[in-house]
Amino acid sequence: MPMNLDAVGAVSQPGRVSWTSKDALLYALGVGAGQGDPTGFELEFTTENSQNIAQAVLPTMPVVISMGGGPGLPSWGEFNYAMLLHGEQGVTVHRPIPADGEVEYVARIVGIYDKGKGAVVRLENTCTYVDSGEPAFDTRFAAFIRGEGGFGESRGDEIADPPAIPDRAPDHEVTYPTRTDQALLYRLSGDRNPLHSDPAFAAMAGFPKPILHGLCTYGFTGRALLHELCGSDVARFKSMDVRFSKPVMPGDVLTVRMWDDGPNGAMFQTVNQDGTVVIDGGRFAAH
Repeated sequence: MPMNLDAVGAVSQPGRVSWTSKDALLYALGVGAGQGDPTGFELEFTTENSQNIAQAVLPTMPVVISMGGGPGLPSWGEFNYAMLLHGEQGVTVHRPIPADGEVEYVARIVGIYDKGKGAVVRLENTCTYVDSGEPAFDTRFAAFIRGEGGFGESRGDEIADPPAIPDRAPDHEVTYPTRTDQALLYRLSGDRNPLHSDPAFAAMAGFPKPILHGLCTYGFTGRALLHELCGSDVARFKSMDVRFSKPVMPGDVLTVRMWDDGPNGAMFQTVNQDGTVVIDGGRFAAH
C-alpha cells in the first residue's frame, strides 16, 4: 500500500496522558542530567527530596509525553518500520511543566511529502492541562521513511527549510559525553524501538549496532541550551526545533554549538567527537 495522502489534514479525537514525578526523574537521567556532577548540579531535575530544591522538569520532556498519533487518526500508509528514521523534532513550552501532571492532546497530520528516495510525514500535537484548561506544550514531529518515495505527489502545509548555520565561530559551546548504555536507560521513558537495543534489528536497518535515540540526543542538546542560554531557568525556555542529520552511537561525545540570533533567540547544531554534525539547522527561542 502506498503512503495514504488522504490522511493529510486529519485531526485526532482528544486523548489524555499523564506523568509522575518518577517519570520526570527517569527522563532527566535518560538524557544525561546529573552525569557530570550528580550531587552538585541539576539536582532539581534528578531528585525530588533535596533540601531547599524543588523538583523541576526538563523542557524537552514533552517529546516523550505526547508525540505521534492520537485516537482515531488514520494510518499514514503501510511500510517497513525498520526503514523509519526520525527526521525533525520541535517543542514549544508555554509555562514550566509540573512534576506530576495530565494533559489533553489533539494530533494532526500536517503533510506527507515525496522526497524521491523516501517519504516525509509531519505531525503536530497540541496539549492543554486537564486541571486548568491552559495551554501546556506543543510538539512537532517529522519521520523520514526510506524507500517509500516516488509516489509523485506531496500534500500538506508548506514548511520552510531551517536557516543555514552562520559561517563563523559559535558564541557558545557545551560538551556532554553520553554513556555506552545511554539508549538502554533512555528507552525506559517509553521508546522501546528495538533499533536502539537489539543488535539483530539494528543490522537489518543497516547499522553496525544499536544507535542512540534521536530524541535522546535532542534531550542532551536541550539541556545545553537550557543551562547556557537560559541560566538553567526552565521558565525562560520557550521553543526548540531541530533536523536530525546523522545517527549517534551510545558513548559518543556531543558538543552543542550555539550562535546568538537576536535578544531571545539562537541557532545551533550538535556535533560528535569527530566533528560530524548530528543535529543541524537548530532554532531556539526563549521567553
